[in-house]
Amino acid sequence: MTTALITGSTAGIGAAFARRLAADGHDLVLVARDTKRLREQATELHDRHGIEAEVLTADLATDEGIEAVATRLSDLRNPVDLLVNNAGFGNKGRYLDVSMADELRMLKVHCEAVLRLTSAAAEAMRKRGRGGIVNVASVAAFVPRGTYGASKAWVVQFTQGAAKDLAGSGVRLMALCPGFVRTEFHQRAGMGTDNIPNWMWLDADKLVAAALADLARGKTLSIPDPRYKVLMGVVKVTPRALLGGISSRTGRRYGPQ
Repeated sequence: MTTALITGSTAGIGAAFARRLAADGHDLVLVARDTKRLREQATELHDRHGIEAEVLTADLATDEGIEAVATRLSDLRNPVDLLVNNAGFGNKGRYLDVSMADELRMLKVHCEAVLRLTSAAAEAMRKRGRGGIVNVASVAAFVPRGTYGASKAWVVQFTQGAAKDLAGSGVRLMALCPGFVRTEFHQRAGMGTDNIPNWMWLDADKLVAAALADLARGKTLSIPDPRYKVLMGVVKVTPRALLGGISSRTGRRYGPQ
């Protein structure tokens, strides 16, 4: 039986990964900030699927939180076979309207934590000759739109570069780039969602199923829905100057900054 560690496991995409991996028989290490929710989640998954679910309370916006998770990932006696770097959030407001403290906190979670946890996991996995890492990014990575998109673009570039460097080691890395998913993400950021068209919403469980299938195929980038694959194809051929104006207007209406 293999073990998967999921950050941001108690809600949204992280919770969907936990449900699917538990149903498939994987033991879990569940990571989030809320100990009560983690314990409730661990108990539910254990009772429903008979798997072992370890709870690790950690705030990935702090050095202590990142180090606690990195230490768990480095434990060769209790190896982690799959890491899902899912923790993240968005800030409400345009560039310069968001405080520098909040901007740096976002970069800590989206970039520094992803770098340090990926490195800890990959090093341990390389020693065993096997393992997988999914870094959750966003389709916002492909459009010029503020610090959120920039941080997710870093996740994509870092993950694909690391995947190339580790080719042949048995360690697979993949950047997952969903669009709008019905989770707590927007509510926590204080963003309204009433104006987002229904066709743009994705189901978290279907997204996870597609992502895991892409990881099994050896993909380093997963855009797990035909609608968003088409949109990203259009993005690739749209002039950057025009795309910047469109994404700025769209971002103010629909997304984090």
